[in-house]
Amino acid sequence: MIWQIVVIVFLLIVLISSLRIINQYEKGIVFTLGKFTGIREPGLRFVIPIIQRMVVVDMRIRTIDIEKQQIMTKDNVPVDVNGVVFYKVHKVDDAVIRIQDYQYSLAQYSQTALRDVVGGMTLDTILVERQKIGDEIRKIVDKETDQLGLDVQVIKLQDIEVPDDLKRIMSRQAAAEREKMAVVIKSEGDRDAAK
Repeated sequence: MIWQIVVIVFLLIVLISSLRIINQYEKGIVFTLGKFTGIREPGLRFVIPIIQRMVVVDMRIRTIDIEKQQIMTKDNVPVDVNGVVFYKVHKVDDAVIRIQDYQYSLAQYSQTALRDVVGGMTLDTILVERQKIGDEIRKIVDKETDQLGLDVQVIKLQDIEVPDDLKRIMSRQAAAEREKMAVVIKSEGDRDAAK
């Protein structure tokens, strides 16, 4: 009698431990004795304990930061640049099987691409064409990470910081430009008044 109760309790524990819930925004990768055996869709799923293991992957659009880094521009100006990457997993089996940590890899690809793209441009171009820079970086990163099952949606530059002494110089230059325009407008007005 006690023996039967122990067996029933053991079977209930095994049954409960073999059930997994996959949320609507996730997919599960099943490994049987270490070998990939399938992808499980959202819902209540059965996994054989000890023999099978399931890795659940979030399929929603996610973000990672591109850490701030100092980059030397084409015209030898050091700028601090950081950004953000919006991506999602589109082939869940590749994202889990082909690479150990796809988020870390994506961050490293993004940093390298940011350094390459910004390093090949002048400061004026960087300050004016943020969207173009983000698109160029996205193309490079998306091409590299496509084989990892990732789809890079957008890359945006967040901050572009120039050295303080350069900011002062740029401010003086802008003030001089405004002063020059004021003198030109005043002289044109004086000329028109003289006529």
